[in-house]
Amino acid sequence: MPCGMISVTPGWIAEAARFAPGLRVLPYRGAHREALLAGARPGDLFIAGYGVVARDPGALAGVHFSTLVLDEAHSIKNTITQRARAVGRLQADFRVALTGTPVENHLAELWSLFRVISPGLLGTWPQFRERFAAPIERDQSAERRASLARVLRPFMLRRTKENVLPELPPLIELNRLVSLSAAERELYETARLATATALAATQAPNQRFAVLGWLTRLRRLSCHPRLFHDAWTGASSKLDAFLALVDELRATGHRALVFSQFTDHLALVREALTARGIAIIYLDGSTPLDERARAVESFQRGEGDLFLISLKAGGTGLNLTAADHVIHLDPWWNPAVEDQATDRAHRIGQSRPVTVIRLIAQGTIEEAVLALHAEKRDLAERLLEGTDVAGRLSADDLVELVRRSTMSTITVESSDEDEVGPELSDDRAP
Repeated sequence: MPCGMISVTPGWIAEAARFAPGLRVLPYRGAHREALLAGARPGDLFIAGYGVVARDPGALAGVHFSTLVLDEAHSIKNTITQRARAVGRLQADFRVALTGTPVENHLAELWSLFRVISPGLLGTWPQFRERFAAPIERDQSAERRASLARVLRPFMLRRTKENVLPELPPLIELNRLVSLSAAERELYETARLATATALAATQAPNQRFAVLGWLTRLRRLSCHPRLFHDAWTGASSKLDAFLALVDELRATGHRALVFSQFTDHLALVREALTARGIAIIYLDGSTPLDERARAVESFQRGEGDLFLISLKAGGTGLNLTAADHVIHLDPWWNPAVEDQATDRAHRIGQSRPVTVIRLIAQGTIEEAVLALHAEKRDLAERLLEGTDVAGRLSADDLVELVRRSTMSTITVESSDEDEVGPELSDDRAP
């Protein structure tokens, strides 16, 4: 039984028909999905999205599967979620997890994966935290790091793009800094000072949540002033820069994927593109599964100059090699998430070099977030290679982002359903 995000379900169905035509493929969805389980027989392949598994934990837990495949397995990285708990109840003789990001933010995510695919291997969460997570993330303990690597090595098969696709065209990454107008700078600095004042008055127990909330406001303001202030009637420097970039791409025959974490940001971009008569295709978390598949097929056939996609809804599971450019309208905390979105174009079937462009509002929280990428980009790499592993962002780290986002104090060289920020957790469970 493969489990995965809803976006990967059509791919599993298509590949099963291609490589295993003898299997009876049963998408587990719809009003009568539980009736499918009653008639299950050997050779049946049930394909379910993580959302439906979370809705039917009891029914699915009552079936003993031969094999359980967890695609995009980082989706269960937080073990306290209903999704992770439901998947943990599934019974199977053999389990395998597929993911390009086994660790995105901290080692608790790795423990959560192994809790499902190999229960007991890493012990209980308190045991794992005491033996590995705390020493490695606090003190960068080389001894504990090497010990954890030895435990994991027999259970992990690592394949990089370079290993399996040496013929894949090059990936070019560029950061374009966008200078804000005087009015935008004044609005941003006012909001930043208000943020610093509010955080100074925040009580410690609620500080992390408060910081994330205020940081999100600053991030939205960096994207477009109207996302922060509904009454804003002025221009948006980032939107203007994006439209200029679109003109460049269309003039030279290029097509692009456009990602943002905020659907209302995409709505503003969509409105501006439509007003210019530019053909687009759109996808976010509210797009039905069948419509998603049609949108992908249309773009791959050559329809639409741009494909606008919300990062959370379309960052995985889509094959969009008809694009040779990827535009990230706003940087995400962890570059691994952006990398997965970029991989929608830079993957098997791509015959042209792919250019990734990040639009960064200069002198804002976006530059501070981008600076984090240098620290977090190779988090999983360092673990798998037996070197340093960084820890999660503390509340103090997040406050520092506010301080670092002061106008003109940061310089960055050019090179690389909405979420609030880095995943929250408590000390009781990862």
